[in-house]
Amino acid sequence: MGPGISELRALGPGSWQLRALPLAASVVALSAAYFMSAAIWGRIVSDLGGPTLAPRVSVPLFMVANLGRYLPGKVWQIAGLAALASRRGVAVATATAAAVAGQGAALLAATALGTVALLRSPAPYPMWGLVALGLVVTALALASVPAVYARVLGAWFRLARAERPDVMTPTQGLVWLLLTLGSWVVYAGSFWLLAVGLGLDLSPVTAGSSFAAAYVLGYLMVFAPAGLGPREGFLILFLAPQVGAGPAGMVAVAARVWTTLVEVVPAGAFWVAGAAGVRGARRSDG
Repeated sequence: MGPGISELRALGPGSWQLRALPLAASVVALSAAYFMSAAIWGRIVSDLGGPTLAPRVSVPLFMVANLGRYLPGKVWQIAGLAALASRRGVAVATATAAAVAGQGAALLAATALGTVALLRSPAPYPMWGLVALGLVVTALALASVPAVYARVLGAWFRLARAERPDVMTPTQGLVWLLLTLGSWVVYAGSFWLLAVGLGLDLSPVTAGSSFAAAYVLGYLMVFAPAGLGPREGFLILFLAPQVGAGPAGMVAVAARVWTTLVEVVPAGAFWVAGAAGVRGARRSDG
């Protein structure tokens, strides 16, 4: 249950015990996590037979396409990434498949990290934790059976309404998952730094697992752009038993502003730079 209005009103400026160093570190860590996700997508494109995309290419493409997450539905980010990547010589089908595979790996990695928060949360969510744990273990087990892996992969791509490439192998999938898990550890750590920067006394495991679980549950609410609303509600649910409803509400709202700014500001800069480059190229051709 979320904080009451009276509890939120009590959180005036004096209750924010800001710590500059952890806050700055949280911005750096979150930026690094976004860039890692972009580089992993570039790696998947290459593994699927597409061109090699250096981080200086994959990061701007990925970050600009991420702006599509703020529109209702879950397809705009993938569609935008495919369109932008096609200008860099990446086939639309390859770019789309890489985005779908990367999103699947991200959800599985975040589910693994979020299991702790689900198991600790009030009823009935601990049951979700057991389901999440079983899902992760089952997915890893199925990845070792090529025939089953192909069927599960086919089902995921059908759900995403995308064409599954034939070149994907269980070994590739495991590598992508491990890389993505590494990026999600950085995401989780960046949120813990934010919480510390706001003066909350949270362990890295509690903070990071709560952030990951809230992300997955927010993603499943397909009606909410970028999980807006549901993600914050679940984050409050997971953190309130540890720090109280008021502080949990404070950090949930702060996290939304933080993730949006750290994502949108660089994406906007990349977009402007790309537009300027296109205009310059057109003048040269003219």
